[in-house]
Amino acid sequence: MFLYSTFDFKVAVFALRLLFSTMIRTFEELKKKAKKKGRRELVIACAEDKTALEASLHAAHEELVSPIFVGNKEKILAIAKAHALDVDQNSIENVDNRTDAVSVSIEIVRSHKGSFLLKGMVKTSAFLKGVLNPQTGLCTGRRLSHSAMLQVPGYHKLIQLTDGGMNIRPDIQTKIDIIKNAQSFALSLGIEQPKIALLSAIEVVNPDMPETVDAAIIKQMAERGQLGEILIDGPLALDLAVSKEACAIKGVQSDIAGDADILIVPDIAAGNIAAKALIYLGNALAAGIILGAQSPVVMLSRADDTETKLNSIALGVLSC
Repeated sequence: MFLYSTFDFKVAVFALRLLFSTMIRTFEELKKKAKKKGRRELVIACAEDKTALEASLHAAHEELVSPIFVGNKEKILAIAKAHALDVDQNSIENVDNRTDAVSVSIEIVRSHKGSFLLKGMVKTSAFLKGVLNPQTGLCTGRRLSHSAMLQVPGYHKLIQLTDGGMNIRPDIQTKIDIIKNAQSFALSLGIEQPKIALLSAIEVVNPDMPETVDAAIIKQMAERGQLGEILIDGPLALDLAVSKEACAIKGVQSDIAGDADILIVPDIAAGNIAAKALIYLGNALAAGIILGAQSPVVMLSRADDTETKLNSIALGVLSC
């Protein structure tokens, strides 16, 4: 006769749930899933940029996208020649002015001739001004937010962290928009009921820490059905969101704890620092995307390596 402890039983149940779930554990799995979806038309706004050209061509080689380059044709071809990049002239939409190139790129997406957008050699402010234009942009009425997808060594699946890129000090309504963006994105990745953790430094409400009060209000709204079908908890410290051992030690019980799919940070500083700490000190692999527009928007940094760029474009394909 075998005797099993409660802990052993919980571990076994957790292992079975991992085995049969639809979670995406790695970026390789994510890219395979994106490839099965079929090529999408990627529109590169102001494509006179080595980084954007390399990223889009790499994604085309992986059969993820068919790129449409918008910008000065002569400059695009010159950059391609200088860096031995094989750009098809027929895939270039010749537009000299960068402001016009952003507008043309957005119109291609709006008219459904393109699936999603990639920022090229144009200032972020000018690019987002075009995206957010109420008449000609990609607005939906929901606030835009940035989500980082991270493959962290030691964690059992990809995890989404938001918003460390756009909203500086979000109020409750903005946080709800961020949550809805992240949840919709997770659903597009095949995560049927994403587990959302509202992060703070502690797991109890403290009036001197506004993010804990916001988390408690949002959690209560969710419990009363004000946010639709959603699985959310907070405030939670990061260790509780990602470690079942930490939960056991602290005596915290939650459907989210130790198994979070989405981390909602209190502000842009916390999100930016957390993501970069995981990438540069924790050897995490990363990708990023802007959510909340009519179509996905990918903005790449020159500091991003090829793998990060490809991962980000794959996110765009899956969320179309």
